[in-house]
Amino acid sequence: MDNTAAGQTAEVLNEALPYIQRFSGKTIVVKYGGNAMTDETLKRSFAQNIVLMKQVGLNPVVVHGGGPQIGKLLEQLGKESRFIDGMRVTDAETMDVVEMVLGGQVNKSIVNLLNQVGGKAVGLTGKDAQFIKAVPLTLPGQDAGKLGYVGTVETIDVSIVNLLQQGGFIPVIAPIGVGTDGKSYNINADLVASSVASTLQAERLLLLTNTPGILDKNDNLLTGLTPTDITALIQDGTLYGGMLPKVQCSLDALKQGVGSVQIIDGRVPNACLLELFTDEGVGTLIKPAV
Repeated sequence: MDNTAAGQTAEVLNEALPYIQRFSGKTIVVKYGGNAMTDETLKRSFAQNIVLMKQVGLNPVVVHGGGPQIGKLLEQLGKESRFIDGMRVTDAETMDVVEMVLGGQVNKSIVNLLNQVGGKAVGLTGKDAQFIKAVPLTLPGQDAGKLGYVGTVETIDVSIVNLLQQGGFIPVIAPIGVGTDGKSYNINADLVASSVASTLQAERLLLLTNTPGILDKNDNLLTGLTPTDITALIQDGTLYGGMLPKVQCSLDALKQGVGSVQIIDGRVPNACLLELFTDEGVGTLIKPAV
């Protein structure tokens, strides 16, 4: 390594130091989805980021999605996917596929990858120790039960997550809840990540997306926002469509005591480390109003 390269490497490490010190011992909840879950290079860099976070004293918790993988298996089985307001209609047969994909295939592949790069990861669904209690989700203007086994979070008991963290493990959570009748419910992963972060009183909630973050009407990245800013962006039509549920989950997390929320571009290699440990970051930071 020549002197120029050595100096640049040292600068990067020095820039990271105060952030490592700041977040040491703190919980960071990461919602993992989008291209970062399907591109092999991005998958490996994500796993390395999470393991590095653990190694330097942070407590990462991963909550993952898996909609495309569910859709692919349903197609292979000859079962049509139906959606209402962006929510997958989930009958009993579809719920079996959801559990197979989220709780099995996707969850265990993430766990395996984290372990392959030196971590100690353990996979969970909300049915383990019944730590995610769910109730059926009813959309405004829709009849109860029309979505089938789609749920929303009723309560979170993070005792099992705390035990895993204390043992040096990285929890990897599939967004499946359990009802009082013991039936499984498919829950939006952003909502589960927000609820887990709130209950754990996480320092940060990172939401990986397939966009650079929140953009203004000229497609410029907005790097720092408050809830008041978010409300204004919704009212003037800048924020709409698929970004609205992520923003609402972010605001809910802030109200419940999460330190801040970052909506970051999962298509960027090492996005988690860049957002946490550099001055500029790679997405939009949403923080409580001072």
